[in-house]
Amino acid sequence: MRFFIELSYKGTNYHGWQEQPNANTVQAEINRALSTILNTNIEVIGAGRTDTGVHANQMFAHFDCDIDFDIQNLMFKLNSFLASDIAIKDIFKVKEDANCRFDALSRTYQYHIIQKKDPFNKTAYFLQNDLDIKAMNEACKYIIGKQDFTSFSKVNTQTFTNNCDVMFAKWELVNNKIIFTIKADRFLRNMVRAIVGTLLDVGFGKIIAADVAKIIAAKDRSKSGVSVPAHALFITEVKYPNKIRT
Repeated sequence: MRFFIELSYKGTNYHGWQEQPNANTVQAEINRALSTILNTNIEVIGAGRTDTGVHANQMFAHFDCDIDFDIQNLMFKLNSFLASDIAIKDIFKVKEDANCRFDALSRTYQYHIIQKKDPFNKTAYFLQNDLDIKAMNEACKYIIGKQDFTSFSKVNTQTFTNNCDVMFAKWELVNNKIIFTIKADRFLRNMVRAIVGTLLDVGFGKIIAADVAKIIAAKDRSKSGVSVPAHALFITEVKYPNKIRT
């Protein structure tokens, strides 16, 4: 039987999602918790791989298990077992061929910026520079659509294509935060942080909005902006078709 887990986590204390030797990761913590509680080896597959320090308001993983268990009881035990920075929100049964990575219709990320120093906000990027948000949103128009995002990807990644379909991209001022939201069918490694860095260059006046189209066309990572720090990045939503549920 296959199950989906919906969870959230604060990524500050983890070396990203994916399990790796000699590193504390979210995937490893969930594998350990499930395997201990169910008394059998369980390995979860995530909807994506967040980098070190990146957070998740909503993330999904799937696992296979032929042991009968009460879902509410398992959720209670998992939330008791796991550290306070990982929360299990839901567990539900899905079709045997459902895959939380490949069946996702879209993923949404947000990047948070504050312009007044706040010692209690460690999950936003403190940036004192003046920003032209109107120009940054003008530049977002060049990101929308299905195109090759090599210019915003880490080099030498093991992907079959660098084409992504960006459905939404916008900067907004929300409760004294400047928040960038981007939604796409898939994302390349480091893509959101590189896009944010490039759009900030527009906001600083280093480049103009139309230059973003030229950067995308170049298919060259060296042409785009720096990658902004990971600690202010959140994956906020992963959407699936209803047909995956049993």
